[in-house]
Amino acid sequence: MTYCAIDFGTSNSAVALPDGATPRLAPVEGDYTTLPTAVFFNTDENTREFGRAALEAYIDGFDGRLMRSMKSILGSALADTTTDLGDGSAIRYTDVIGIFLDHLKRKAEKVAGASIERAVLGRPVFFVDDDPRADQLAQQQLEAAARSVGLRDIHFQYEPIAAAFDYESHLTAEGLVLVADIGGGTSDFSLVRVGPDRMHRIERKDDVLAHHGVHVAGTDFDRRVELATILRELGYQSLDPEGRELPNRVYFDLATWHLINTVYSPKRVSELSLMRHLYIETRQHDRLMRVVERRLGHALAAHAEEAKIGVAAGGETVIDLDEVEDDLRLAFDEAQLVAAGNDDMHRIVQAARDTVQAAGIAPRDVTAVYFTGGSTGLAFLSNALAAAFPGAEAVFGDRLASVATGLGIHARRIFG
Repeated sequence: MTYCAIDFGTSNSAVALPDGATPRLAPVEGDYTTLPTAVFFNTDENTREFGRAALEAYIDGFDGRLMRSMKSILGSALADTTTDLGDGSAIRYTDVIGIFLDHLKRKAEKVAGASIERAVLGRPVFFVDDDPRADQLAQQQLEAAARSVGLRDIHFQYEPIAAAFDYESHLTAEGLVLVADIGGGTSDFSLVRVGPDRMHRIERKDDVLAHHGVHVAGTDFDRRVELATILRELGYQSLDPEGRELPNRVYFDLATWHLINTVYSPKRVSELSLMRHLYIETRQHDRLMRVVERRLGHALAAHAEEAKIGVAAGGETVIDLDEVEDDLRLAFDEAQLVAAGNDDMHRIVQAARDTVQAAGIAPRDVTAVYFTGGSTGLAFLSNALAAAFPGAEAVFGDRLASVATGLGIHARRIFG
C-alpha cells in the first residue's frame, strides 16, 4: 500500500507520489501533471469530464453543469446544499469535491500500480477569514470528502509550509523565508526557518514562526476584471433615468463562479426582463438578457480570466465577446489590470507584512520571499510584495507544482 500527497487547489490541482528521495508528480491529464479544478456534468452524453476536457466540453456547447472553484465553498452555507445539474437532477457541492478527489486518486493509483489509502492533503492557512468555527468545518468537510473516496489515513499540511519544504530542498545555508502562496482562492503566507540541517526533521512546528492568510487571490482578480470591463458593457454601474445606479446583484453573481447558475432560474430571468425600463441604454439590457438566456455566464468569467493571464504574459490583449454581440471587443492592458486589482493587491501585501510582524521579525531580517501559486505570475502583485521586503531575495518556485512537491516531501516523512 503506497501513499500520495494531494494539492486540491481552487484553480489547479496536482498529486505527488513517492519516488526515492524526491516525490514525483503524477500525470493527471495526458502528460500534464496539473489539472484545472473543474468538473463538467455533460447531460447531453451522460458523462463527466475533468480539467481541460471539462472546460472544452462546456465551451463546445454541450448541455450540462460546469463546476469550478469548488474549494471556495468549503466552510460556507453552500457546502452542504445541492446544485442543479441541468437535467432535473441535483448533487451536493461536497459530493462534487469527492468526485474530483476520486478522479485524482484514480490517476495516482494508475501510475503507482497500487491502491492508495494514505494521503497528505494541503489546506490554506484559512479556508474562511476571521471565523475559526467555519474554518474548522471546512477542513472537516474536505476530510469527509477524502474519506468517501477510500482514503483512510489522512494528514493535513498548510500549503505555504509545504512550499517551504520544496524550497528548502535546494538550500545550502539556513535562513528565514517568507513563503507567498497566492493561488486562485487564498493568499497564504508563512514565515519559516529553513536550512539543510533542519530539512530531515519530521516535527517542524518550532520552525514555523508565523502563518497568516486572506481569502483574496486569483479568482478575486478575475472578478474585478470582469466587473471593470465585460459587465460594464451589460450595464454594471450605469445609471437609471432618475440618476441612481442600476441594481448590481446580478452583476456580482455573474462574476462569482459558484453563483452564476443562480442567475438562470426562471424567476430570476423573468425579474431581469422586467427591468428593461431602468436602462437608459437599452442595448446593455439586451446584452444582459442574451447572456442570461443563453447561459453565457461561465464563458464571460473565463474571458476575464484569460484577459488577466494574457496581460500578465504580454502586456495587452483583446476580450472578444462575439457570443454576446457581433463585433463586441474590448481592449485590455496592464494599467486596467492594476486599476482593477489595486485594492486586493494592497490587502495581500498587508497580510504578508502582518505575518512577519506576528513573528516578531523585522522585515529586513527576512532572507528570501519564495513565490508560488498561479497568481504570483501577476507582475504588479509580486513586485509589490518584493518591495515590502527590500532586503530579501525574490525566489520564484514552480507556480503550479511547488505545493504538491512539498506535500510529497512531507508525506514521505510521515509514511516513508
